[in-house]
Amino acid sequence: MKYFKKIRSDVDVSPFLEEIASVDDAWAQATGRQDKIAVQREALAIPLRGLRKSMILGRKRRDVHESRWTTGSIKFPVARSFIEDVARELDADMSRAKIVCLPAGRRVYPHIDRGEYYRFRGRYHFVLKSTAGSWLKAGDEEIRMKEGELWWFDNDQMHEAFNDGDEDRIHIIFDLLPADMRANAATATEKARAKLEKAA
Repeated sequence: MKYFKKIRSDVDVSPFLEEIASVDDAWAQATGRQDKIAVQREALAIPLRGLRKSMILGRKRRDVHESRWTTGSIKFPVARSFIEDVARELDADMSRAKIVCLPAGRRVYPHIDRGEYYRFRGRYHFVLKSTAGSWLKAGDEEIRMKEGELWWFDNDQMHEAFNDGDEDRIHIIFDLLPADMRANAATATEKARAKLEKAA
């Protein structure tokens, strides 16, 4: 497969699901994903890492490289530790991350993640819950990811998801900046800063 690569399998998902269940109204605390991103309107999300607004520097959000743990992420130490572990294993820097729920019969509509932020990074899906197997399509390839599996996929391709099961489908979705792209991201930030200072 060109657009998918399995990174881990048979990970015990119980601690992650127990952690989510322990947080009251976990899915209701942040609605920006479904409110502001049309192709994501049927999905629920718990933000774990988001862009640093102070570093926008006149850029579009899709071009901001800097990220940070959200305040609410402190309630999800198991999820945080997992992302940190994968980043260390792959020699990459953590970027944006969220826990996403796609209810039964709902979909993420076809789209490409555009912008400098996405072009420099890899996108990962860790499947926590999916009774039917998580269907995902990128380009001309389709897969069904299983619970306990971690996958990289190429979100530079047109991609979409559909929950054809009868229960919620829950993933941790996160981005990583590979070591060989660190200099590119730093240079892009400095260029944005210099442009903003010149305009001031």
